[in-house]
Amino acid sequence: MAVPLGLLLALLGCTVALDPALEEAWEGWKSLHAKEYPGEAEAIRREVWEKNLRRIQQHNWEEARGQHGFRLAMNHYGDLTDEEFNQLLNGFSPAWQEEPVRVFQASAALKTPAEVDWRAKGYVTPVKNQGHCGSCWAFSATGALEGLVFNQTGKLVVLSEQNLIDCTRKLGNNGCHGGYMTRAFQYVHDNGGLNSEHIYPYTATDTSTCQYNPQDRAANCSAIWLVAQGSEAALEQAVAAVGPVSVAVDASSFHFHFYTSGIFSSMFCSQQVNHGMLAVGYGTSQELGRNVSYWILKNSWSEVWGEQGYIRLLKGSDNQCG
Repeated sequence: MAVPLGLLLALLGCTVALDPALEEAWEGWKSLHAKEYPGEAEAIRREVWEKNLRRIQQHNWEEARGQHGFRLAMNHYGDLTDEEFNQLLNGFSPAWQEEPVRVFQASAALKTPAEVDWRAKGYVTPVKNQGHCGSCWAFSATGALEGLVFNQTGKLVVLSEQNLIDCTRKLGNNGCHGGYMTRAFQYVHDNGGLNSEHIYPYTATDTSTCQYNPQDRAANCSAIWLVAQGSEAALEQAVAAVGPVSVAVDASSFHFHFYTSGIFSSMFCSQQVNHGMLAVGYGTSQELGRNVSYWILKNSWSEVWGEQGYIRLLKGSDNQCG
């Protein structure tokens, strides 16, 4: 899935003017993330990294002057262009024609707590890393099921994304090239179970056949509900009443890729969602003398990204990032 070197050269205009002052920082970043490049690829990747670094520094300079409510930081994706990042990692594919499912609507009678964080209640497994595979949809789905299993059994079991990647093609999912959480839930429902990560480990590839082992059924799915699309009130009630909920966001912007802390909101965010995540709670923070509400979303880009693998996304404005 990597972009061919010739195409990348064309995208970058074929000029590789590297900053010697960044030599030590570049070598340190390569060492930290175990990066190695063949031949001329290193200069190309370094140019991408330098451009990303300059954009990060510019944003943080603006943030220090009150222009943004969140900060950016270089991470293990620093050698990817925005186009490559979105091609490799944002694999949520919405399905337009699905089997009818029940819709969870907001209810005026249902009162929700001011803050919810299912991590503190033991519902959430450690942050995972999808690698260079557009399997975010599978991580989002397992996260929701992991919370429900904990609710039912009191045991936190790490569930298998690879099981979903290998076994849901017949439902229309496309492995590392994208998928839809509802189809993952439908598979678990129809299949009568899902394996654990321990039994069916993650490989970040989509070339294997289905290896589901019915002797190791670690989770099941008896019913599927869709939260009313675009309704933050319905999502708040679902998160408060049920536990972690699968969601999709627009994660295509540079700012999202290099987010490191704060409450994220961006004029570059749209309602066109492309990345599966997990809503594990919501809260409110004092920012510059006013209360700002946020969603707590678990990502699958490792703990190096964001706030130990999580993002706080602006809540209650205009359905930020879809």
